[in-house]
Amino acid sequence: MNVEPRIQAKLLDLAAVDTELSRIAHRRRTLPEQEEVQRLESDRVARKDAAVAVEIVLDDLDRDIKKLEGEVDAVRQREERDRKLLQGGTVGAKQLTELEHELGSLERRQSILEDELLEVMERREASQSDYEHAGAQLSQIDDALIDASRRRDDAAADLDAAEQRCVSDRAALEPEFPADLLAIYDRQRSAGGAGAALLQARRCGACRIEIDRGEISRIAKADPETLIRCPECNAIMVRTKESGL
Repeated sequence: MNVEPRIQAKLLDLAAVDTELSRIAHRRRTLPEQEEVQRLESDRVARKDAAVAVEIVLDDLDRDIKKLEGEVDAVRQREERDRKLLQGGTVGAKQLTELEHELGSLERRQSILEDELLEVMERREASQSDYEHAGAQLSQIDDALIDASRRRDDAAADLDAAEQRCVSDRAALEPEFPADLLAIYDRQRSAGGAGAALLQARRCGACRIEIDRGEISRIAKADPETLIRCPECNAIMVRTKESGL
């Protein structure tokens, strides 16, 4: 296929635009700001789960405290009743002995319950501290997530603007090429490599492989309008003064 050298040279401009579009696409897929947002979102879920777990513990401890307080109150009421009976002087000797024995048991029981209640209340205080700490960490992550999301959105907006410029530049370049040349270029590009690149000092600008002397000699003798393809990657090789032919 024959193409004017001027048009072939324009392929380098098109390739530069497409390279930038590929770079933008790669940048979008590997956006550090997005990775940071995802990391913080994951951390937030973990912190939220931790806060919920502590909240469940607090609810359980509150139930235990309420139960123990009820038991302590019941023992106190029973003790108060027994003491009133003793102080009333209306009980017989046998009942008196039983009441005294029961009062001793109630005092021991109350002491045990109060010790248990104190222990549970101390555990609740520690859990409350854990809950507040988890809440503070969750608040910090929320703030960091807001900031990271803003930076992610700003970076994405910059990429959108850059991509739109490249799309506009490509649209302006396309009419300069014959349809069949553009089809060859796009087909090569869709195969996963560069559509076109500069031939410079025996090296293909697309695959960076050095071309052997025999092939270079053949290329040097070819008509300037002949479309040259890289023998390794098949990209269109554009010859300019930099090619050194």
